[in-house]
Formats: sequence, structure tokens, C-alpha cells
Amino acid sequence: MMQISTSVSAHNLHKFQAIRCPSFSFRCQASSSVKQPPTFQKPLISTESTRLHLANLDKLLEIQKPVVLTTQLHHPQQQQAIINDSKEKKGRSLLEGLNLARLWPEMKATEEMSPRHLKRLQRLLSKTAEYSPRNILGGRWREYHGSNDWKGMLDPLDENLRREVVRYGEFVQAAYQAFHSDPAMSTEEPPHQRHVALPERSYRMTKSLYATSSIGLPKWVDDVAPDLGWMTQRSSWVGYVAVCEDRREIARMGRRDIVISLRGTSTCLEWAENLRAHLVDMPGDESDNNDNNNNDSEAQAQGKPKVECGFMSLYKTKGAHVPSLAESVVEEVKRLIEVYKGEELSITVTGHSLGATLALLVADEISTCCPEVPPVAVFSFGGPRAGNKAFGDRVTSKNVKVLRIVNSQDVITRAPGIFVSEELEQKIRNVGGGVLEENTPLAYSHVGAELRVHTKMSPYLKPDADMACCHDLEAYLHLVDGFLASNCPFRANAKRSLARLMQDQSSNVKRLYTSKAKALTVNLSRQGSMSMSNCLPSPS
Repeated sequence: MMQISTSVSAHNLHKFQAIRCPSFSFRCQASSSVKQPPTFQKPLISTESTRLHLANLDKLLEIQKPVVLTTQLHHPQQQQAIINDSKEKKGRSLLEGLNLARLWPEMKATEEMSPRHLKRLQRLLSKTAEYSPRNILGGRWREYHGSNDWKGMLDPLDENLRREVVRYGEFVQAAYQAFHSDPAMSTEEPPHQRHVALPERSYRMTKSLYATSSIGLPKWVDDVAPDLGWMTQRSSWVGYVAVCEDRREIARMGRRDIVISLRGTSTCLEWAENLRAHLVDMPGDESDNNDNNNNDSEAQAQGKPKVECGFMSLYKTKGAHVPSLAESVVEEVKRLIEVYKGEELSITVTGHSLGATLALLVADEISTCCPEVPPVAVFSFGGPRAGNKAFGDRVTSKNVKVLRIVNSQDVITRAPGIFVSEELEQKIRNVGGGVLEENTPLAYSHVGAELRVHTKMSPYLKPDADMACCHDLEAYLHLVDGFLASNCPFRANAKRSLARLMQDQSSNVKRLYTSKAKALTVNLSRQGSMSMSNCLPSPS
């Protein structure tokens, strides 16, 4: 039996006694007074290899604290210190106690790249555009459409609702792809018919939607930068209306669904409109208040519904050859309600970023555009605040259901307003007593229920991902697909492909995964089992 007489610290001796070498077993005896548990006996190795092995262990156990001689370990105080140290370190792994992270800083990352993790990464990278299995919603479709404000379904997240949220997000991705494939519009003639590659074959596009800015850039901009082209055009294609026509999908969903999909900010003038952050009255709001004299004083006390000036401009302004977004969407919704009269219908408005705020304005208007309007719900991704609290109350009073998907690290969701935590903002509101909210950023308020995700939840994205990644639509869908609950880790059986996330946000994906993904991509491409998406990322 070997004895170690070299000097080791009391901190590590207790752990050292429990270590078994992969190649052979041994035990340490500091003195005869310390009893050791029985160990397995194996043939002795050569003296030279033993000396080398002990030297390596001595380096491994070396720390900066003063060492304790082995001859001192028979004192009761030293033995008690070892016992106390053992109790304090209970539950911690031996490797952590030995500070192996200093010697091998990539150990944790290497463990993540075990064969099991590599197989999972390869599966997510090689997945095609197949859909995850969807259950029959049937009689519960109104619940998933927000009839009860999604109570009890968000945390933990209902698996059927997760699929519906991701599905509506893919409709917005289709709007981004369709716009970037042909963004320019003629200023001399009406726009041509546009093709949109919908994420589902069960839906058919029925109408294109356009948004027009009420402001224009100075002429000198064209002289300085004549190549900007479509970036400076006043009217742009912003989305579409689609309707489900597949009988099987209608039976699965329990109704025929009408989808209104709206993309986010893409042109210079749309960015300029975003910066017009002062509040304006809702058009026609005065006449609505005058319809009921009994409620007029109450409306005056609560304040008038107001929305951001730039958002209202894009929603209500007509173009040279296209109607306003408000006119187009109301006209098409009325037509579809008449075409499918007598059927069970629903209207779902979905959008990202700027499209999320326009979705609220669309839902507010179509909810009262005709006598019998189907249930209206909004699924918004990374949307800023659209208006004041009175506007939110107005939307809620019209029975419009709103589900906001919010990334905690996405600063766009806190604008317009003051960039502080929501808890601190609420305290400021309470102190102000409503006086501060009339003409300040505090006047802006969110609408509806909230599904909150976080970039740090993802094992693939960097915890300090930049602003563009935290606002990116594909990153949103990735986080929703992996979300189980606020107190649970990322879903291990997430089904969404990582290929597009790797392509769009490669600088924000952990380096370990990007390097492994490149190697897997080469192998998979040789087998012809992987095709990377060629579409442009959604802009911030």
C-alpha cells in the first residue's frame, strides 16, 4: 500500500482520499491515527510511473493557501477542520473543489458537446420545414384564440398554444420574405400582383396591404444618395390577408381562420415615422364620445384614447396608387365575412415590431366594421407601445384579445417610454397619480396578456446577445419553441430547426455551436440532407 508524504493542504486532502485513478486504485494514509476505508487491491506499477503520477497529483492539488504538514494532521483541531470543511463542501462535485476550471476552462463547453448533444444539434440543424404534430383544437379553439385572455396557459406554456404562436409568427416571416424579394414600387402606376410563399398550403392569400408615410425626404437626399431607391419610397408593401381553405385544417382548428400578417420596419421613411413619438387623438373618437352623453364625463375623466403619431400616419395615409392600410384591410375583411357568411370564423392579426403596433390599430377598427364581426385576436412579437392607457381600454372594451410575446432583453418593447424596469415604471406612475401621464413618455401603455421569454434561456444564444438579435423574429420563435415555464430550462425536445438562426444570428450564437454547426453542415450537405434558408433576416 502506497503512502504519500508530500505536503498537501487540509482543504484538498479530504477530497483526495476519495479519488480513484482511472488506471489503478489507491488510498492515502497521512498517519496511523487516520483510519481509511478498505480499497480494491491491484498489481503495483513501476516506481518511475508512480513517482510521475504523484508529482502530477501534487501539482493538481497545489493552491495558494499555506500548506499543512502531514505530521500535524493528528491534532484534534486539524481533524475537526477537515470534518467541517467536508460539511461545507457537501453537494459540490470533486472536480469543482479541485478548481479544474482553472486548468480546463472549456470543460463545461466540452460536456455540452457530448455525443448526445452533438446528435441533438445535428437533428435540429437537419430538420426540414416539417410541422410539429398539432392536436385537434375543435371545441376549445376560442380558448386558444384568447376568449379567457389565455389564463392558465402561459406559464407553464400550453403545448397547443405554443404551436399556434409559432405558426402565426411564421406568417409574419412570410411577409418579410415577400417584401425583401421585391421591395420596390413604381411611382407611375399601381403595384403589380405579388406572390407570397405562405408557410402553410392550407391558406390562400386574398389581398396585399400597403402602408404610406405622410412625410417625405428632402430632394437633396436623392442627389446625395441616388442609389437608396426603395428605401426612400413613401408607399411600401407591408403585409397581406389570407384565409384558410383546407377542409382538414378547418376541422382541426374548429373554424375558418382569416389571418392578417404585417411586417416590421424596413424603409427609411418607416423609421422616420417611428421617431414621431408624440401622441395624437384617435380619428373619430370625439364622435364616439358624443354618441352617449351619459358616458361623456367619465371619458373626459379617464382621458381620450391616443396613439403615436407615426403609427397613425402609416395606418391612415393614402398613397398615390394604393389606398391606406385602414381602407384596404376593412374592405377585405368585410368581403370575406360576406363570402363565408354562416360559417364559424375567426380573425387573427399578427405582426412583428412596427407590424405589432399596426396590428393593434387594425384589430381596433375591424372589431366594429360591421354588425357581426367574428372573434378578433392579436398575436404580436416584439411590439413597442402603441398608445396610452385609454387606447388600451378602448381595445379591451371592444373584446379584442391581445397576446404580446416579449423578450425581456428587447429594448424595443419598452419604447416609446422611459427605459427602466416595468416595476420601477409602475412606481413612478403611482407616485405621479396620473398627472405625469398626459404629455410625457409615461402616457404610453401596453395592451393585453403577455408571454415573456428571455434570450438567456436558450443554450445556443450568447447571454449578452446584441440588440438586433434580441429583437429578431427568428430569435423570438426559437425562444418560444423552447419555452416551458419561467422557472424551467430550455425545452430539450424543441422541434424548430436551428439552421436559420445559425445563418441570421451567427455572431450571437455561442462559438462552440457555430464551429460544430459548420462541421455538421459540411457532412450533412454531402449527404444531401440539409438546405440552408436563403431568405433575408427580419430587420430590427
